[in-house]
Amino acid sequence: MEDLSQKEWREKLAEDANAMIIDVRSDEELEEGFIPGAKQMDIRNPNEFMETAHQLDTSKNYYVYCRSGARSSQACAIFNSLGIKNTYNLEGGFMEWDGEKTK
Repeated sequence: MEDLSQKEWREKLAEDANAMIIDVRSDEELEEGFIPGAKQMDIRNPNEFMETAHQLDTSKNYYVYCRSGARSSQACAIFNSLGIKNTYNLEGGFMEWDGEKTK
């Protein structure tokens, strides 16, 4: 897992043809908006989260965010334990995101 600043995350993501964006926030939090192209995996729903995590392609690079960066860091650690080597945590999360958003 690598913690990336907003700038580093955007730059790395823009150059990565093998990227998947994962939003680990709840349905209620998604109403605030989300980063375009993100797939939701609510980490507060552990059974569904783990079921989906086991189906992820280990060859992909995962860019993970939550509201503030704590849950996404936890998600990256879980992904790493499942054999997913390339995970990138967005420092500051969606609260500090100043890039493109979708509502």
